Amino acid sequence: MKRIFWLNVLLGLLISTAHAQPAKRPRDYGIRFGVIPTGPLNAITDVPGVRVGQVTLRQGTTIRTGVTAIVPHGGNLFQEKLPAAIYIGNGFGKLTGYSQVEELGTLETPIVLTNTLSVPTAADAVIDYTLNQPGNEQVRSLNPVVGETNDGFLNDIRGRHVTRQHVLDAIRNAKPGPVEEGSVGAGTGTVCFGYKGGIGTASRRLPASLGGYTVGVLVQTNFGGVLQIAGVPVGVALGQYSYKEKLDGSCMMVVLTDAPVDARNLKRLAKRAFLGLGHTGGIASNGSGDYVIAVSTAYQIPHQSSSPFDTLKLLRNDDTSPLFMAAIEATEEAIINSLFAAGQSPADTFSGTEGHSVKPLPVQKVVEMVGRK
Repeated sequence: MKRIFWLNVLLGLLISTAHAQPAKRPRDYGIRFGVIPTGPLNAITDVPGVRVGQVTLRQGTTIRTGVTAIVPHGGNLFQEKLPAAIYIGNGFGKLTGYSQVEELGTLETPIVLTNTLSVPTAADAVIDYTLNQPGNEQVRSLNPVVGETNDGFLNDIRGRHVTRQHVLDAIRNAKPGPVEEGSVGAGTGTVCFGYKGGIGTASRRLPASLGGYTVGVLVQTNFGGVLQIAGVPVGVALGQYSYKEKLDGSCMMVVLTDAPVDARNLKRLAKRAFLGLGHTGGIASNGSGDYVIAVSTAYQIPHQSSSPFDTLKLLRNDDTSPLFMAAIEATEEAIINSLFAAGQSPADTFSGTEGHSVKPLPVQKVVEMVGRK
C-alpha cells in the first residue's frame, strides 16, 4: 500500500519537460493575425539556434507553477554574448539583469521565466549553470536575466516550490522544434483577461526582398484588459473585462531575431512588441509588470578580444520597419495562442490554491465570433 501511495504522489507531481499533444491554435480555425508569413513552426524556435526548455509543476490542489528557459545559441553565452535590449512597458515587476543589459547592450546568460517569488532561486540557478560551463572557470561577475509574473491566484506562491534543479533542468533540456503552449512551464498558474493564461509563441519570416529575417516571440501571459482577437472585441461580447472585474497582472515578452541589429535598434524592436500586446486589448495596468526582452542572434560579441574594436555589419535604420511589423504581429498571435492552448488544458489546470479557479477561454464560441466579423 505504501508503494501505491508514493506512486500516486509521484504521478501527482507533474514535473514535465515532455511535449504533450499540441492544442489547436487559432490558425487551425482559420484565424489570421497580420499579413507577414510565419516561420515553419510559427514559434520562437524558428529563429535558427534558439532552444526552449520547460518544467511544469502541478501537484495536488495548490501547486501550479514552473519554469520556461530560452537559450538563444548553443555555445557559451557568457564568452560569446549577444546584442540585447529590454523595454519596460510598465515596471511593476521583478525582472533581474535589466541595468547591465541597458548599460552594455548584451545578454550573457539564458533567459529564464518563472513566478515572482522564485526569481532569486532562478537567478541562483542561472549563475550556477553559467559558472559551471567550460571556459568560465575564472568568471567572478555575471548578469542573470530572469523575468516573472505573479501566479499567486492559482499557485501556492509563498511555498516557493520552484527549486534550482527545476531551473537547471529547464535550461539543460532546452531543445529546438515545436514549443508546448498553454498551462505549462512558467505559464502553469497564470491568468489572462480573466481566463486561463500561459505560454504562447509565434514567429514571422520576412520575404527575401526584405532580408528574409525571422522574428520569433515567446510570451508568459498573466494580465488584464479588454480582450480582442483579430480585431474582434471578444471581451465585450463575453462580458469579461477590466473595470467590470479586477483583471490585473503582468506579461513577459521575449523577442528573438536573426536580423543583424544592435542594442539600440533592438530596443526599438522591443517597443513595437508592446504594440502587439495592445492589439490584444492589454492595458498595462498599474499592477502589471510588462517587459520585452529583445535579442539578436545574428552575431556574437566575444567577452575577450585582442582587438579594441568591434567591426559589425548592421542593418540600416531605414530597413528595420519590416522587423517592427513582424514583432507586432508575432506578439499579438503569441498572446492569443497562449489563451487558446490554455483553454484546452486538463480540467485541473483551471483550479488552484485556496479554492480559487478560473474559466478556460471558450474557444468554440470565440471561433464563431471571430468568424462572423
